[in-house]
Amino acid sequence: MEFIQRFAQQNIRERMFRGKVLIVYGARQVGKTTLVRQVMSEFGHDALYMNCDEIDIRASLEDVTSSELKALVGNKKLVVIDEAQRVRDIGMTLKLFADHFPDTQVIATGSSSFELSNQTTEPLTGRKYEQHLYPVAAAELAASESARTAHRLLERNLVLGMYPEVLLEDQQTAIEYIKEVAGSYLYKDILAFQRLKNPEALERLLQALALQVSSEVSYNELAKLLGIDKNTVANYIRILEQAFVIFRVPPLARNRRNEIKKMRKIYFYDNGIRNALINNFNPLHMRQDAGALWENFLFSERVKRNSYGNRSVNMYFWRAHHSGEMDCIEEKDGELEAFEFKYTEEKARLPKAFADAYPETSMSVISPQSYWNFVAG
Repeated sequence: MEFIQRFAQQNIRERMFRGKVLIVYGARQVGKTTLVRQVMSEFGHDALYMNCDEIDIRASLEDVTSSELKALVGNKKLVVIDEAQRVRDIGMTLKLFADHFPDTQVIATGSSSFELSNQTTEPLTGRKYEQHLYPVAAAELAASESARTAHRLLERNLVLGMYPEVLLEDQQTAIEYIKEVAGSYLYKDILAFQRLKNPEALERLLQALALQVSSEVSYNELAKLLGIDKNTVANYIRILEQAFVIFRVPPLARNRRNEIKKMRKIYFYDNGIRNALINNFNPLHMRQDAGALWENFLFSERVKRNSYGNRSVNMYFWRAHHSGEMDCIEEKDGELEAFEFKYTEEKARLPKAFADAYPETSMSVISPQSYWNFVAG
């Protein structure tokens, strides 16, 4: 496996040259640079790549006029600004591109939405498309290799995750790599960007969230566990979301008295990152958390599928006091669909309380024998 075709590439192609800036968000090492370079390869000498990790590149994009930008990019058809969040006031620079160079397509990438999104929201209103890039999707792996290969690698991917480099390396090298990603990005970059006052609390919070995957999370309990206040917990979780490390899933609650309303679940975009945080890469038959890994994998894969397929859906979990639970509920166009995730069995029943409250909702059990349509569709 030398190259994995990313679905986001087709989405980018379809949105190019419509007079808007394209912004590609995603965590470090998920393949943003590889993706944009692949797009650039189709333009040859008509493409310009600018790496904003370099000081002189950043300086050339700060406090510039449209005339200076014209001198910088010339008649290039495609301009890629990589790690654009490092450029001060990048939103205004991108606005100049959108307003003055409609025949030039600009693609900006960012590894943290708290940096780039905050700078571009107002200047680029009505002038941008956004594309999220995630760790490799199971469907992307199947498209690049085969569905059989994707199935064969399922257990490995549940433990090591779906970062591109992980998929391309042997197991020991993959473990060393994902540990490095988890350490250098989750701590160093986030701490540098946000100037967090309590890095030890952030590290312990991530470990606590990793241990609570598939379980309901209480900010109050986390605050007591970590010795910090609830608002700090909420702020750190928001930052981790904006850094594409975790995502929250709220409960489905329609004002019925017995439904859980205040709790939420938190999942990781990648199983390998989650396992690196707790330093557990044991095979599934030696683990007590195989069910939790299965649930995290399915939620993250469904997020990828919905995003790349431009499916606008709301995702929830459901639980009623003493009346059962449902792992995943999707709401699309006002209709609900329920899913129960089972790693070791293929049978489940719709809880009576749920069936009574939402009688028009169908349920599917998603097991290793039946998961493909759920993640790949």
